[in-house]
Amino acid sequence: MNQVASVKTAHPEWKSLYRVGGAAALIAGVFFRRNLAAEIGLFSQQASPVTVSDWFALLQSNRLLGLASLNIFDVVNYALVGLMFLALYAALKQVNKSCMAIAATAALAGIAVFFASNTAFSLLALSNQYAATTTEAQRDVLLAAGQALLAIHRFGVGAQPGSGGYMSLLLIAVAGMIASVVMLRSNLFNRVTAYVGILASAFDLAYCVAYVFVSTGDSGMLAIYFIPAAGFFLMIWHILVGWRLYRLGKESRSTV
Repeated sequence: MNQVASVKTAHPEWKSLYRVGGAAALIAGVFFRRNLAAEIGLFSQQASPVTVSDWFALLQSNRLLGLASLNIFDVVNYALVGLMFLALYAALKQVNKSCMAIAATAALAGIAVFFASNTAFSLLALSNQYAATTTEAQRDVLLAAGQALLAIHRFGVGAQPGSGGYMSLLLIAVAGMIASVVMLRSNLFNRVTAYVGILASAFDLAYCVAYVFVSTGDSGMLAIYFIPAAGFFLMIWHILVGWRLYRLGKESRSTV
C-alpha cells in the first residue's frame, strides 16, 4: 500500500478528457474561484446584507453584487470542477480504482446538491416581486419565502450555511481529500500538488466538523478562519491539477 504506482503517463484514449478537464480546472482556478464573491465585495461600498429585505434591496440596487454574494459564480466553478474530477478519475483509476470511483461519485453528488439548492435566481425573482408589490400582506409572504430560500443554501464567510451549501461543501471536500491522497501513490502528479489538495480539503473538512459542535454565535468565526484558507489552497490546487492534466492530454503514449 505504501508503494508508489509506476504509472508515468496516462492512457492515451482519455487524452481528450484530460485536456478538457485540465482546461476546466485552470479556468476554475483563475477566473471562477470560490472566493470570487468576497473579492468582488471588497471593491464595493455595499454593506453585507443581514435580513431578507436587505437582500431584496441589494438585488434591486446592484444585481451583479447580489447574485455574486449568493454564490451564482460558484455554479460555473462547480461545473468546471466536475469536469476536473472526471479527468482525475480517468487518470488515477489505474492507481486505485475504488477510491477514485468514490471520489468522483462524491464530487458529482456534491455538485448536484449545489446546483439543486442554489437559490440566487429564485431570490432575484422574489426581489422583483417584492419591489412591485403594493400591499403589506404580500410583502410579508415574500419575506417569509425569501427567508426559507436563504435557509436552504446561504453560504459565505461569516454566514450560517444552509443545508444545501453545507452538504455540497462536505461532499466535494471528501472527494478532494481522497483524490489528493491517491495522487501520493502515483507519479502522474507531483507531491506538491497532492499536499496542496490535502491542505485545501482539510480546511473545508475541519470547518464542516467543527460547525457541528460549536455554538451558533461562534460558527460565523469558523467560516472566517477556515473558508478563505481553503479557497486559497483550492485555487492553487486547481491550477496545478489543471496544468498537469492538460499536459497529460498532449502525451501520445502510455508507459506502465
